[in-house]
Amino acid sequence: MILERIHSPEDVRKLTEREAVLLCEELRGFLIENVSKTGGHLASNLGAVELTVAIHRCFDTERDRLVFDVGHQCYVHKILTGRGGEQFSTLRQFGGLSGFPKPRESVHDAFIAGHASNSVSVALGMARARTLLHQDYSVLALIGDGALSGGLAYEGLNNAGASKEPLIVILNDNGMSINPNVGAVSGHLARLRSKPAYYHFKKWYRGLFGARPADNGLYRFNHHIKTVMKRTFWPSSSLFEEMGFTYLGPIDGHDLDRLCNVLQWAKELRCPVVVHVYTVKGKGYPFAEQNPGKFHGIGPFDPETGLARTACGETFSAVFGKTLADCALQDERVCAVTAAMEDGTGLSEFAQKFPSRFFDVAIAEGHAAAMAAGMAKQGLLPVFAVYSCFLQRSYDMLIHDIALQRLHVVLAVDRVGLVGADGETHHGCFDALFLPQIPGFTVYCPASFAELRHMLRSALFTCTGPVAVRYPRGGEGAYRADSGDETLVQLREGGDVTLLSYGTLINEALEAAELLSGFQISAQVVKLNRIAPLSGGELLPLLGSQKCLAVIEDSFAAGCVGERVSALLTQSGAAPERLILKNLGRGFAHSGTVAQLRREAGLDAEAIAEAVRKEMDR
Repeated sequence: MILERIHSPEDVRKLTEREAVLLCEELRGFLIENVSKTGGHLASNLGAVELTVAIHRCFDTERDRLVFDVGHQCYVHKILTGRGGEQFSTLRQFGGLSGFPKPRESVHDAFIAGHASNSVSVALGMARARTLLHQDYSVLALIGDGALSGGLAYEGLNNAGASKEPLIVILNDNGMSINPNVGAVSGHLARLRSKPAYYHFKKWYRGLFGARPADNGLYRFNHHIKTVMKRTFWPSSSLFEEMGFTYLGPIDGHDLDRLCNVLQWAKELRCPVVVHVYTVKGKGYPFAEQNPGKFHGIGPFDPETGLARTACGETFSAVFGKTLADCALQDERVCAVTAAMEDGTGLSEFAQKFPSRFFDVAIAEGHAAAMAAGMAKQGLLPVFAVYSCFLQRSYDMLIHDIALQRLHVVLAVDRVGLVGADGETHHGCFDALFLPQIPGFTVYCPASFAELRHMLRSALFTCTGPVAVRYPRGGEGAYRADSGDETLVQLREGGDVTLLSYGTLINEALEAAELLSGFQISAQVVKLNRIAPLSGGELLPLLGSQKCLAVIEDSFAAGCVGERVSALLTQSGAAPERLILKNLGRGFAHSGTVAQLRREAGLDAEAIAEAVRKEMDR
């Protein structure tokens, strides 16, 4: 096994060409075997095997900076940089390897990359730092998997091309970002441009005109003629070249030898370069090639059949999608908007039933929010379905384009709170802090499927102005009722302490109350159906003049609901005698199951009960 000999990128560079090709085959088998046990982003990594091996044969990522975009295509990079073997079996597990690049994990990880479209901007910043500090290393941005659909990518490309900083942008095109080139001329030129003789000729030709060939009139004239011909026969390169890049490609992303030749040439050019690489998402695993969407992010599965190891029950996302489709049948103004998350947000059924009212805008959350504002302004009922961690990318539009004009846009905020294995970059722990701060927003927090159905309908057909309905990943807990339209509802009576929560954490509060009863502590459990707007008058009947109030939430401390509830009660002259704020504090939560992360943060029933007992014993 060649993979057993790989402990660092230096070992990769020592391999013969034949051994490097065999390594790629072994890496695919290793990925399928391991991700089938841990779950993770499989298809994108299978497609990037040869490309990642080629990068490590041509560059030293201990010094050279490799910026991923999106970071879920970094698994092969982790394996080749000393995190294979047994360590890789901890991928996305509690206390184990992150599923994304993580500089604290390895010097080879240049930058955290859990979201999309920022790689060129980050890489340009690193390149400028290199120049100003008089250092010498290569900087690469590996962008792909649809990230080029995000506007930030073009801001970075526009600035990077004009900068003239030596920078290599590798476009990993697996069919989700740029349409494939077709035709015999394109294929011929691609083969020609990836041959070593072509690069040697180009290097020799540029050398004829000195260190700065662009200053030579003859070189500029010849370059102009060549550019005109390229635009005639090969128009796809003009976008990047208009931005100031030298364009190399398209290259077969599974031809390791050609990839190495092109990357070496790109390094020697010492200017802004785009290397356009075609790859097949899911390459080498038929199930993933046939259904790359399903294997983009997948739980544990049987590698022999491609089927999930455990059947998934009904989820909040699925209930949302079905309910929205029912609402669309009721009112033809209802539309759905998503940012490259049709399946993830449960909108597949809606898209099939109402294709003319379904809009996938790709990885462009800011655009999605602004477009929804325009739709609402002209009389539609747009619902923007988005993961909580990606909603923050559209924060300015929420304020400027939606709230300022009190437009009736509904946000279906999926994956709120702790989400599990994807870790720091994907937990939805900010929306409960910033949405209530935006004037005019109504923010619902269903704790059950029944409440989600009820609140989504209220958001669409009863509310005015901007509304958010926020719900977690996965299924519901033991609490499955619909508590109606009240802002607060009492779920359990008690006179010693009040446990206040919202969303599915209400299940932990109810269980904690039961545990406290065993210690002769009578706990009232109150559920917030809505975290915005809130007023002291609404809170007083159930929360006024409490001996002890514990507010439980899986968001960060600063600006949390508990702080706002306490302030409102204090302003109303009914401050609790004792206040316990149980939340995530000020640190980012890492990877693990939701149960593990709640336990670590002190948000499980046992920890809540223990915190109340200690406070009551003081």
